[in-house]
Amino acid sequence: MIEETEVYGTWRLVKGITKDPSGNLRPPPYGGNSAMALLALRKDGRMVSVLCDSRPEIPGTGEREYTSYCGTFSFNGSTLVTRVDACSDPNRFGTDQIRKVRMEGKLLVLEPPPREKDGILEYREMFWERIGDA
Repeated sequence: MIEETEVYGTWRLVKGITKDPSGNLRPPPYGGNSAMALLALRKDGRMVSVLCDSRPEIPGTGEREYTSYCGTFSFNGSTLVTRVDACSDPNRFGTDQIRKVRMEGKLLVLEPPPREKDGILEYREMFWERIGDA
C-alpha cells in the first residue's frame, strides 16, 4: 500500500508504455519521447492532468493525442479515483476516472483501464517523476 502523502505533488511524465492483451508492445502513448505531460495532486483533494503529443508533425494520417481533466480525487493506497468536473473530452465530464497506482522506486505509475484503439485492446502504464510539492 502507498501512503496518501506519497502521491501529493507535481509530477512530469517520464514515459508511457502501451501493450496489447498478449503483452506485446504497441506504439507508446502521446508520441513516446515527445510526450509533454503534467499531473498535480494537491493535499486539498484537487487534481489536474494534461497530456499531449508534442511532436512538431504527426506522421501519416495519425492524430495528435491530447487529453486534460481535473476534479476532486480520493486515494485508498492502490487506486486513484478522480471525479471529473472539467475536461477536454465532454464524455468524461461527471465521470470517475480510475487509475491503479504503484510506485517503482521514486516513480509514480498510473494504470488506466484498458481501452480500444484501432480495434485492439490496449493496456497503458504512465510513469511520473515528482518535480514539486503539492
